[in-house]
Amino acid sequence: MSPRANPSAPNLFAAAGLDADAPRPLADKLRPQTLAEVVGQDHLLGPDGALARMLATRSLGSLVFWGPPGTGKTTVARLLAKETELQFEQISAVFSGVADLKKVFDTARARRETGQGTLLFVDEVHRFNRAQQDSFLPVMEDGTIVLVGATTENPSFELNAALLSRARVLVFRSLDADAVEKLLARAEAIEGKHLPLDADARRAVARMADGDGRAALTLVEEVWRAARPGETFDIEGLQNVVQRRAPIYDKSQDGHYNLISALHKSVRGSDPDAALYYLCRMLDAGEDPLFLARRVVRMAVEDIGLADPQALAVCNAAKDAYDFLGSPEGELAIAQAVIYLATAPKSNAAYTAFGAAMAVAKQAGSLLPPKHILNSPTKLMKSEGYGRGYAYDHDQEDGFSGQNYFPEALGRKQFYDPPERGFEREIRKRLEYWAKLRKEKGGE
Repeated sequence: MSPRANPSAPNLFAAAGLDADAPRPLADKLRPQTLAEVVGQDHLLGPDGALARMLATRSLGSLVFWGPPGTGKTTVARLLAKETELQFEQISAVFSGVADLKKVFDTARARRETGQGTLLFVDEVHRFNRAQQDSFLPVMEDGTIVLVGATTENPSFELNAALLSRARVLVFRSLDADAVEKLLARAEAIEGKHLPLDADARRAVARMADGDGRAALTLVEEVWRAARPGETFDIEGLQNVVQRRAPIYDKSQDGHYNLISALHKSVRGSDPDAALYYLCRMLDAGEDPLFLARRVVRMAVEDIGLADPQALAVCNAAKDAYDFLGSPEGELAIAQAVIYLATAPKSNAAYTAFGAAMAVAKQAGSLLPPKHILNSPTKLMKSEGYGRGYAYDHDQEDGFSGQNYFPEALGRKQFYDPPERGFEREIRKRLEYWAKLRKEKGGE
């Protein structure tokens, strides 16, 4: 039985000099009471933010909040319900099943008959299977509930297309250093005492929290518990207290971007030694190796491209190896990929061609492809000339028809211009050969 359930308990607690209420975590004490108190999501809650505009019109549709932990998704959902005078209901996909959903839906329907709407907040909504996600569709469509789902996973991959088509996805961002500092200042105001940290250690809290406001406040609680009267911690002292290392550069600020830029340019400049140095600097600072693996994949397609088609395969294999081995063993696979890229022939021809093609595609708008390369599954389409005159390349001499594939109004364009380096030297020979055949066949 809880102290509150026992009438005599409060007196026993009082006699012992104890508070009958259990101590509240700092994150709970600092939970915003208004949307204006939410930090780090100004792109959503600022004057021109998506949620601010919805509230201004007093119309709230179903939403999916996508973002990392500790960024305020649950809090914002609760405050949205308050602002729009909807009854707030919360369930977690981790602990709820079909029976729980049916109960919530039935309650919402009964509530709606009395004129009261329901905002249903579903935490970890991506953990519901496809059938469970589909069960939301009827109650979303008839207005029984306004669904607000929260997920840390990419909704495009984890949620049904039908559900996504009925909800707007809003992205919550990791808290930057300024947002975390606001939380620290608010914690000091509520607790009525200063954090026993010097300026560098205070900034390190934001780096240790890695954009998670809840984690930042947990660190603050650990610091206050550990500090002796008059004691102030520097970075080393902070690390000893919380048993966590502060990165030697700020992952969300200049140090992060400077080092990743230096790594990328060292690879592009074919200097494997410098590239390894910056890779190790970032790993030593506590950078997420998977972030580095993703950037290495980007380097493969941007700076090596088809000059060495194996570069992308090597980098993806390095990412998979890290996933399989973890740290520190898997970091060697990323280092190997960095060396491979730095010593590979370089080409940005594919990168440049993609950008040029995208620019033309945006300008061209809705130009139709030439009719001879379109399918003609109906008699009407055949009568309109769809598919007429198409030459099947495999039936042609040299396996090449030389026909035009660009919209007639656009004319032929050239985006890809491979250099005489690496494997692209062979690609260039093929393209020149096909250009010669195309000219002979009258395709240009």
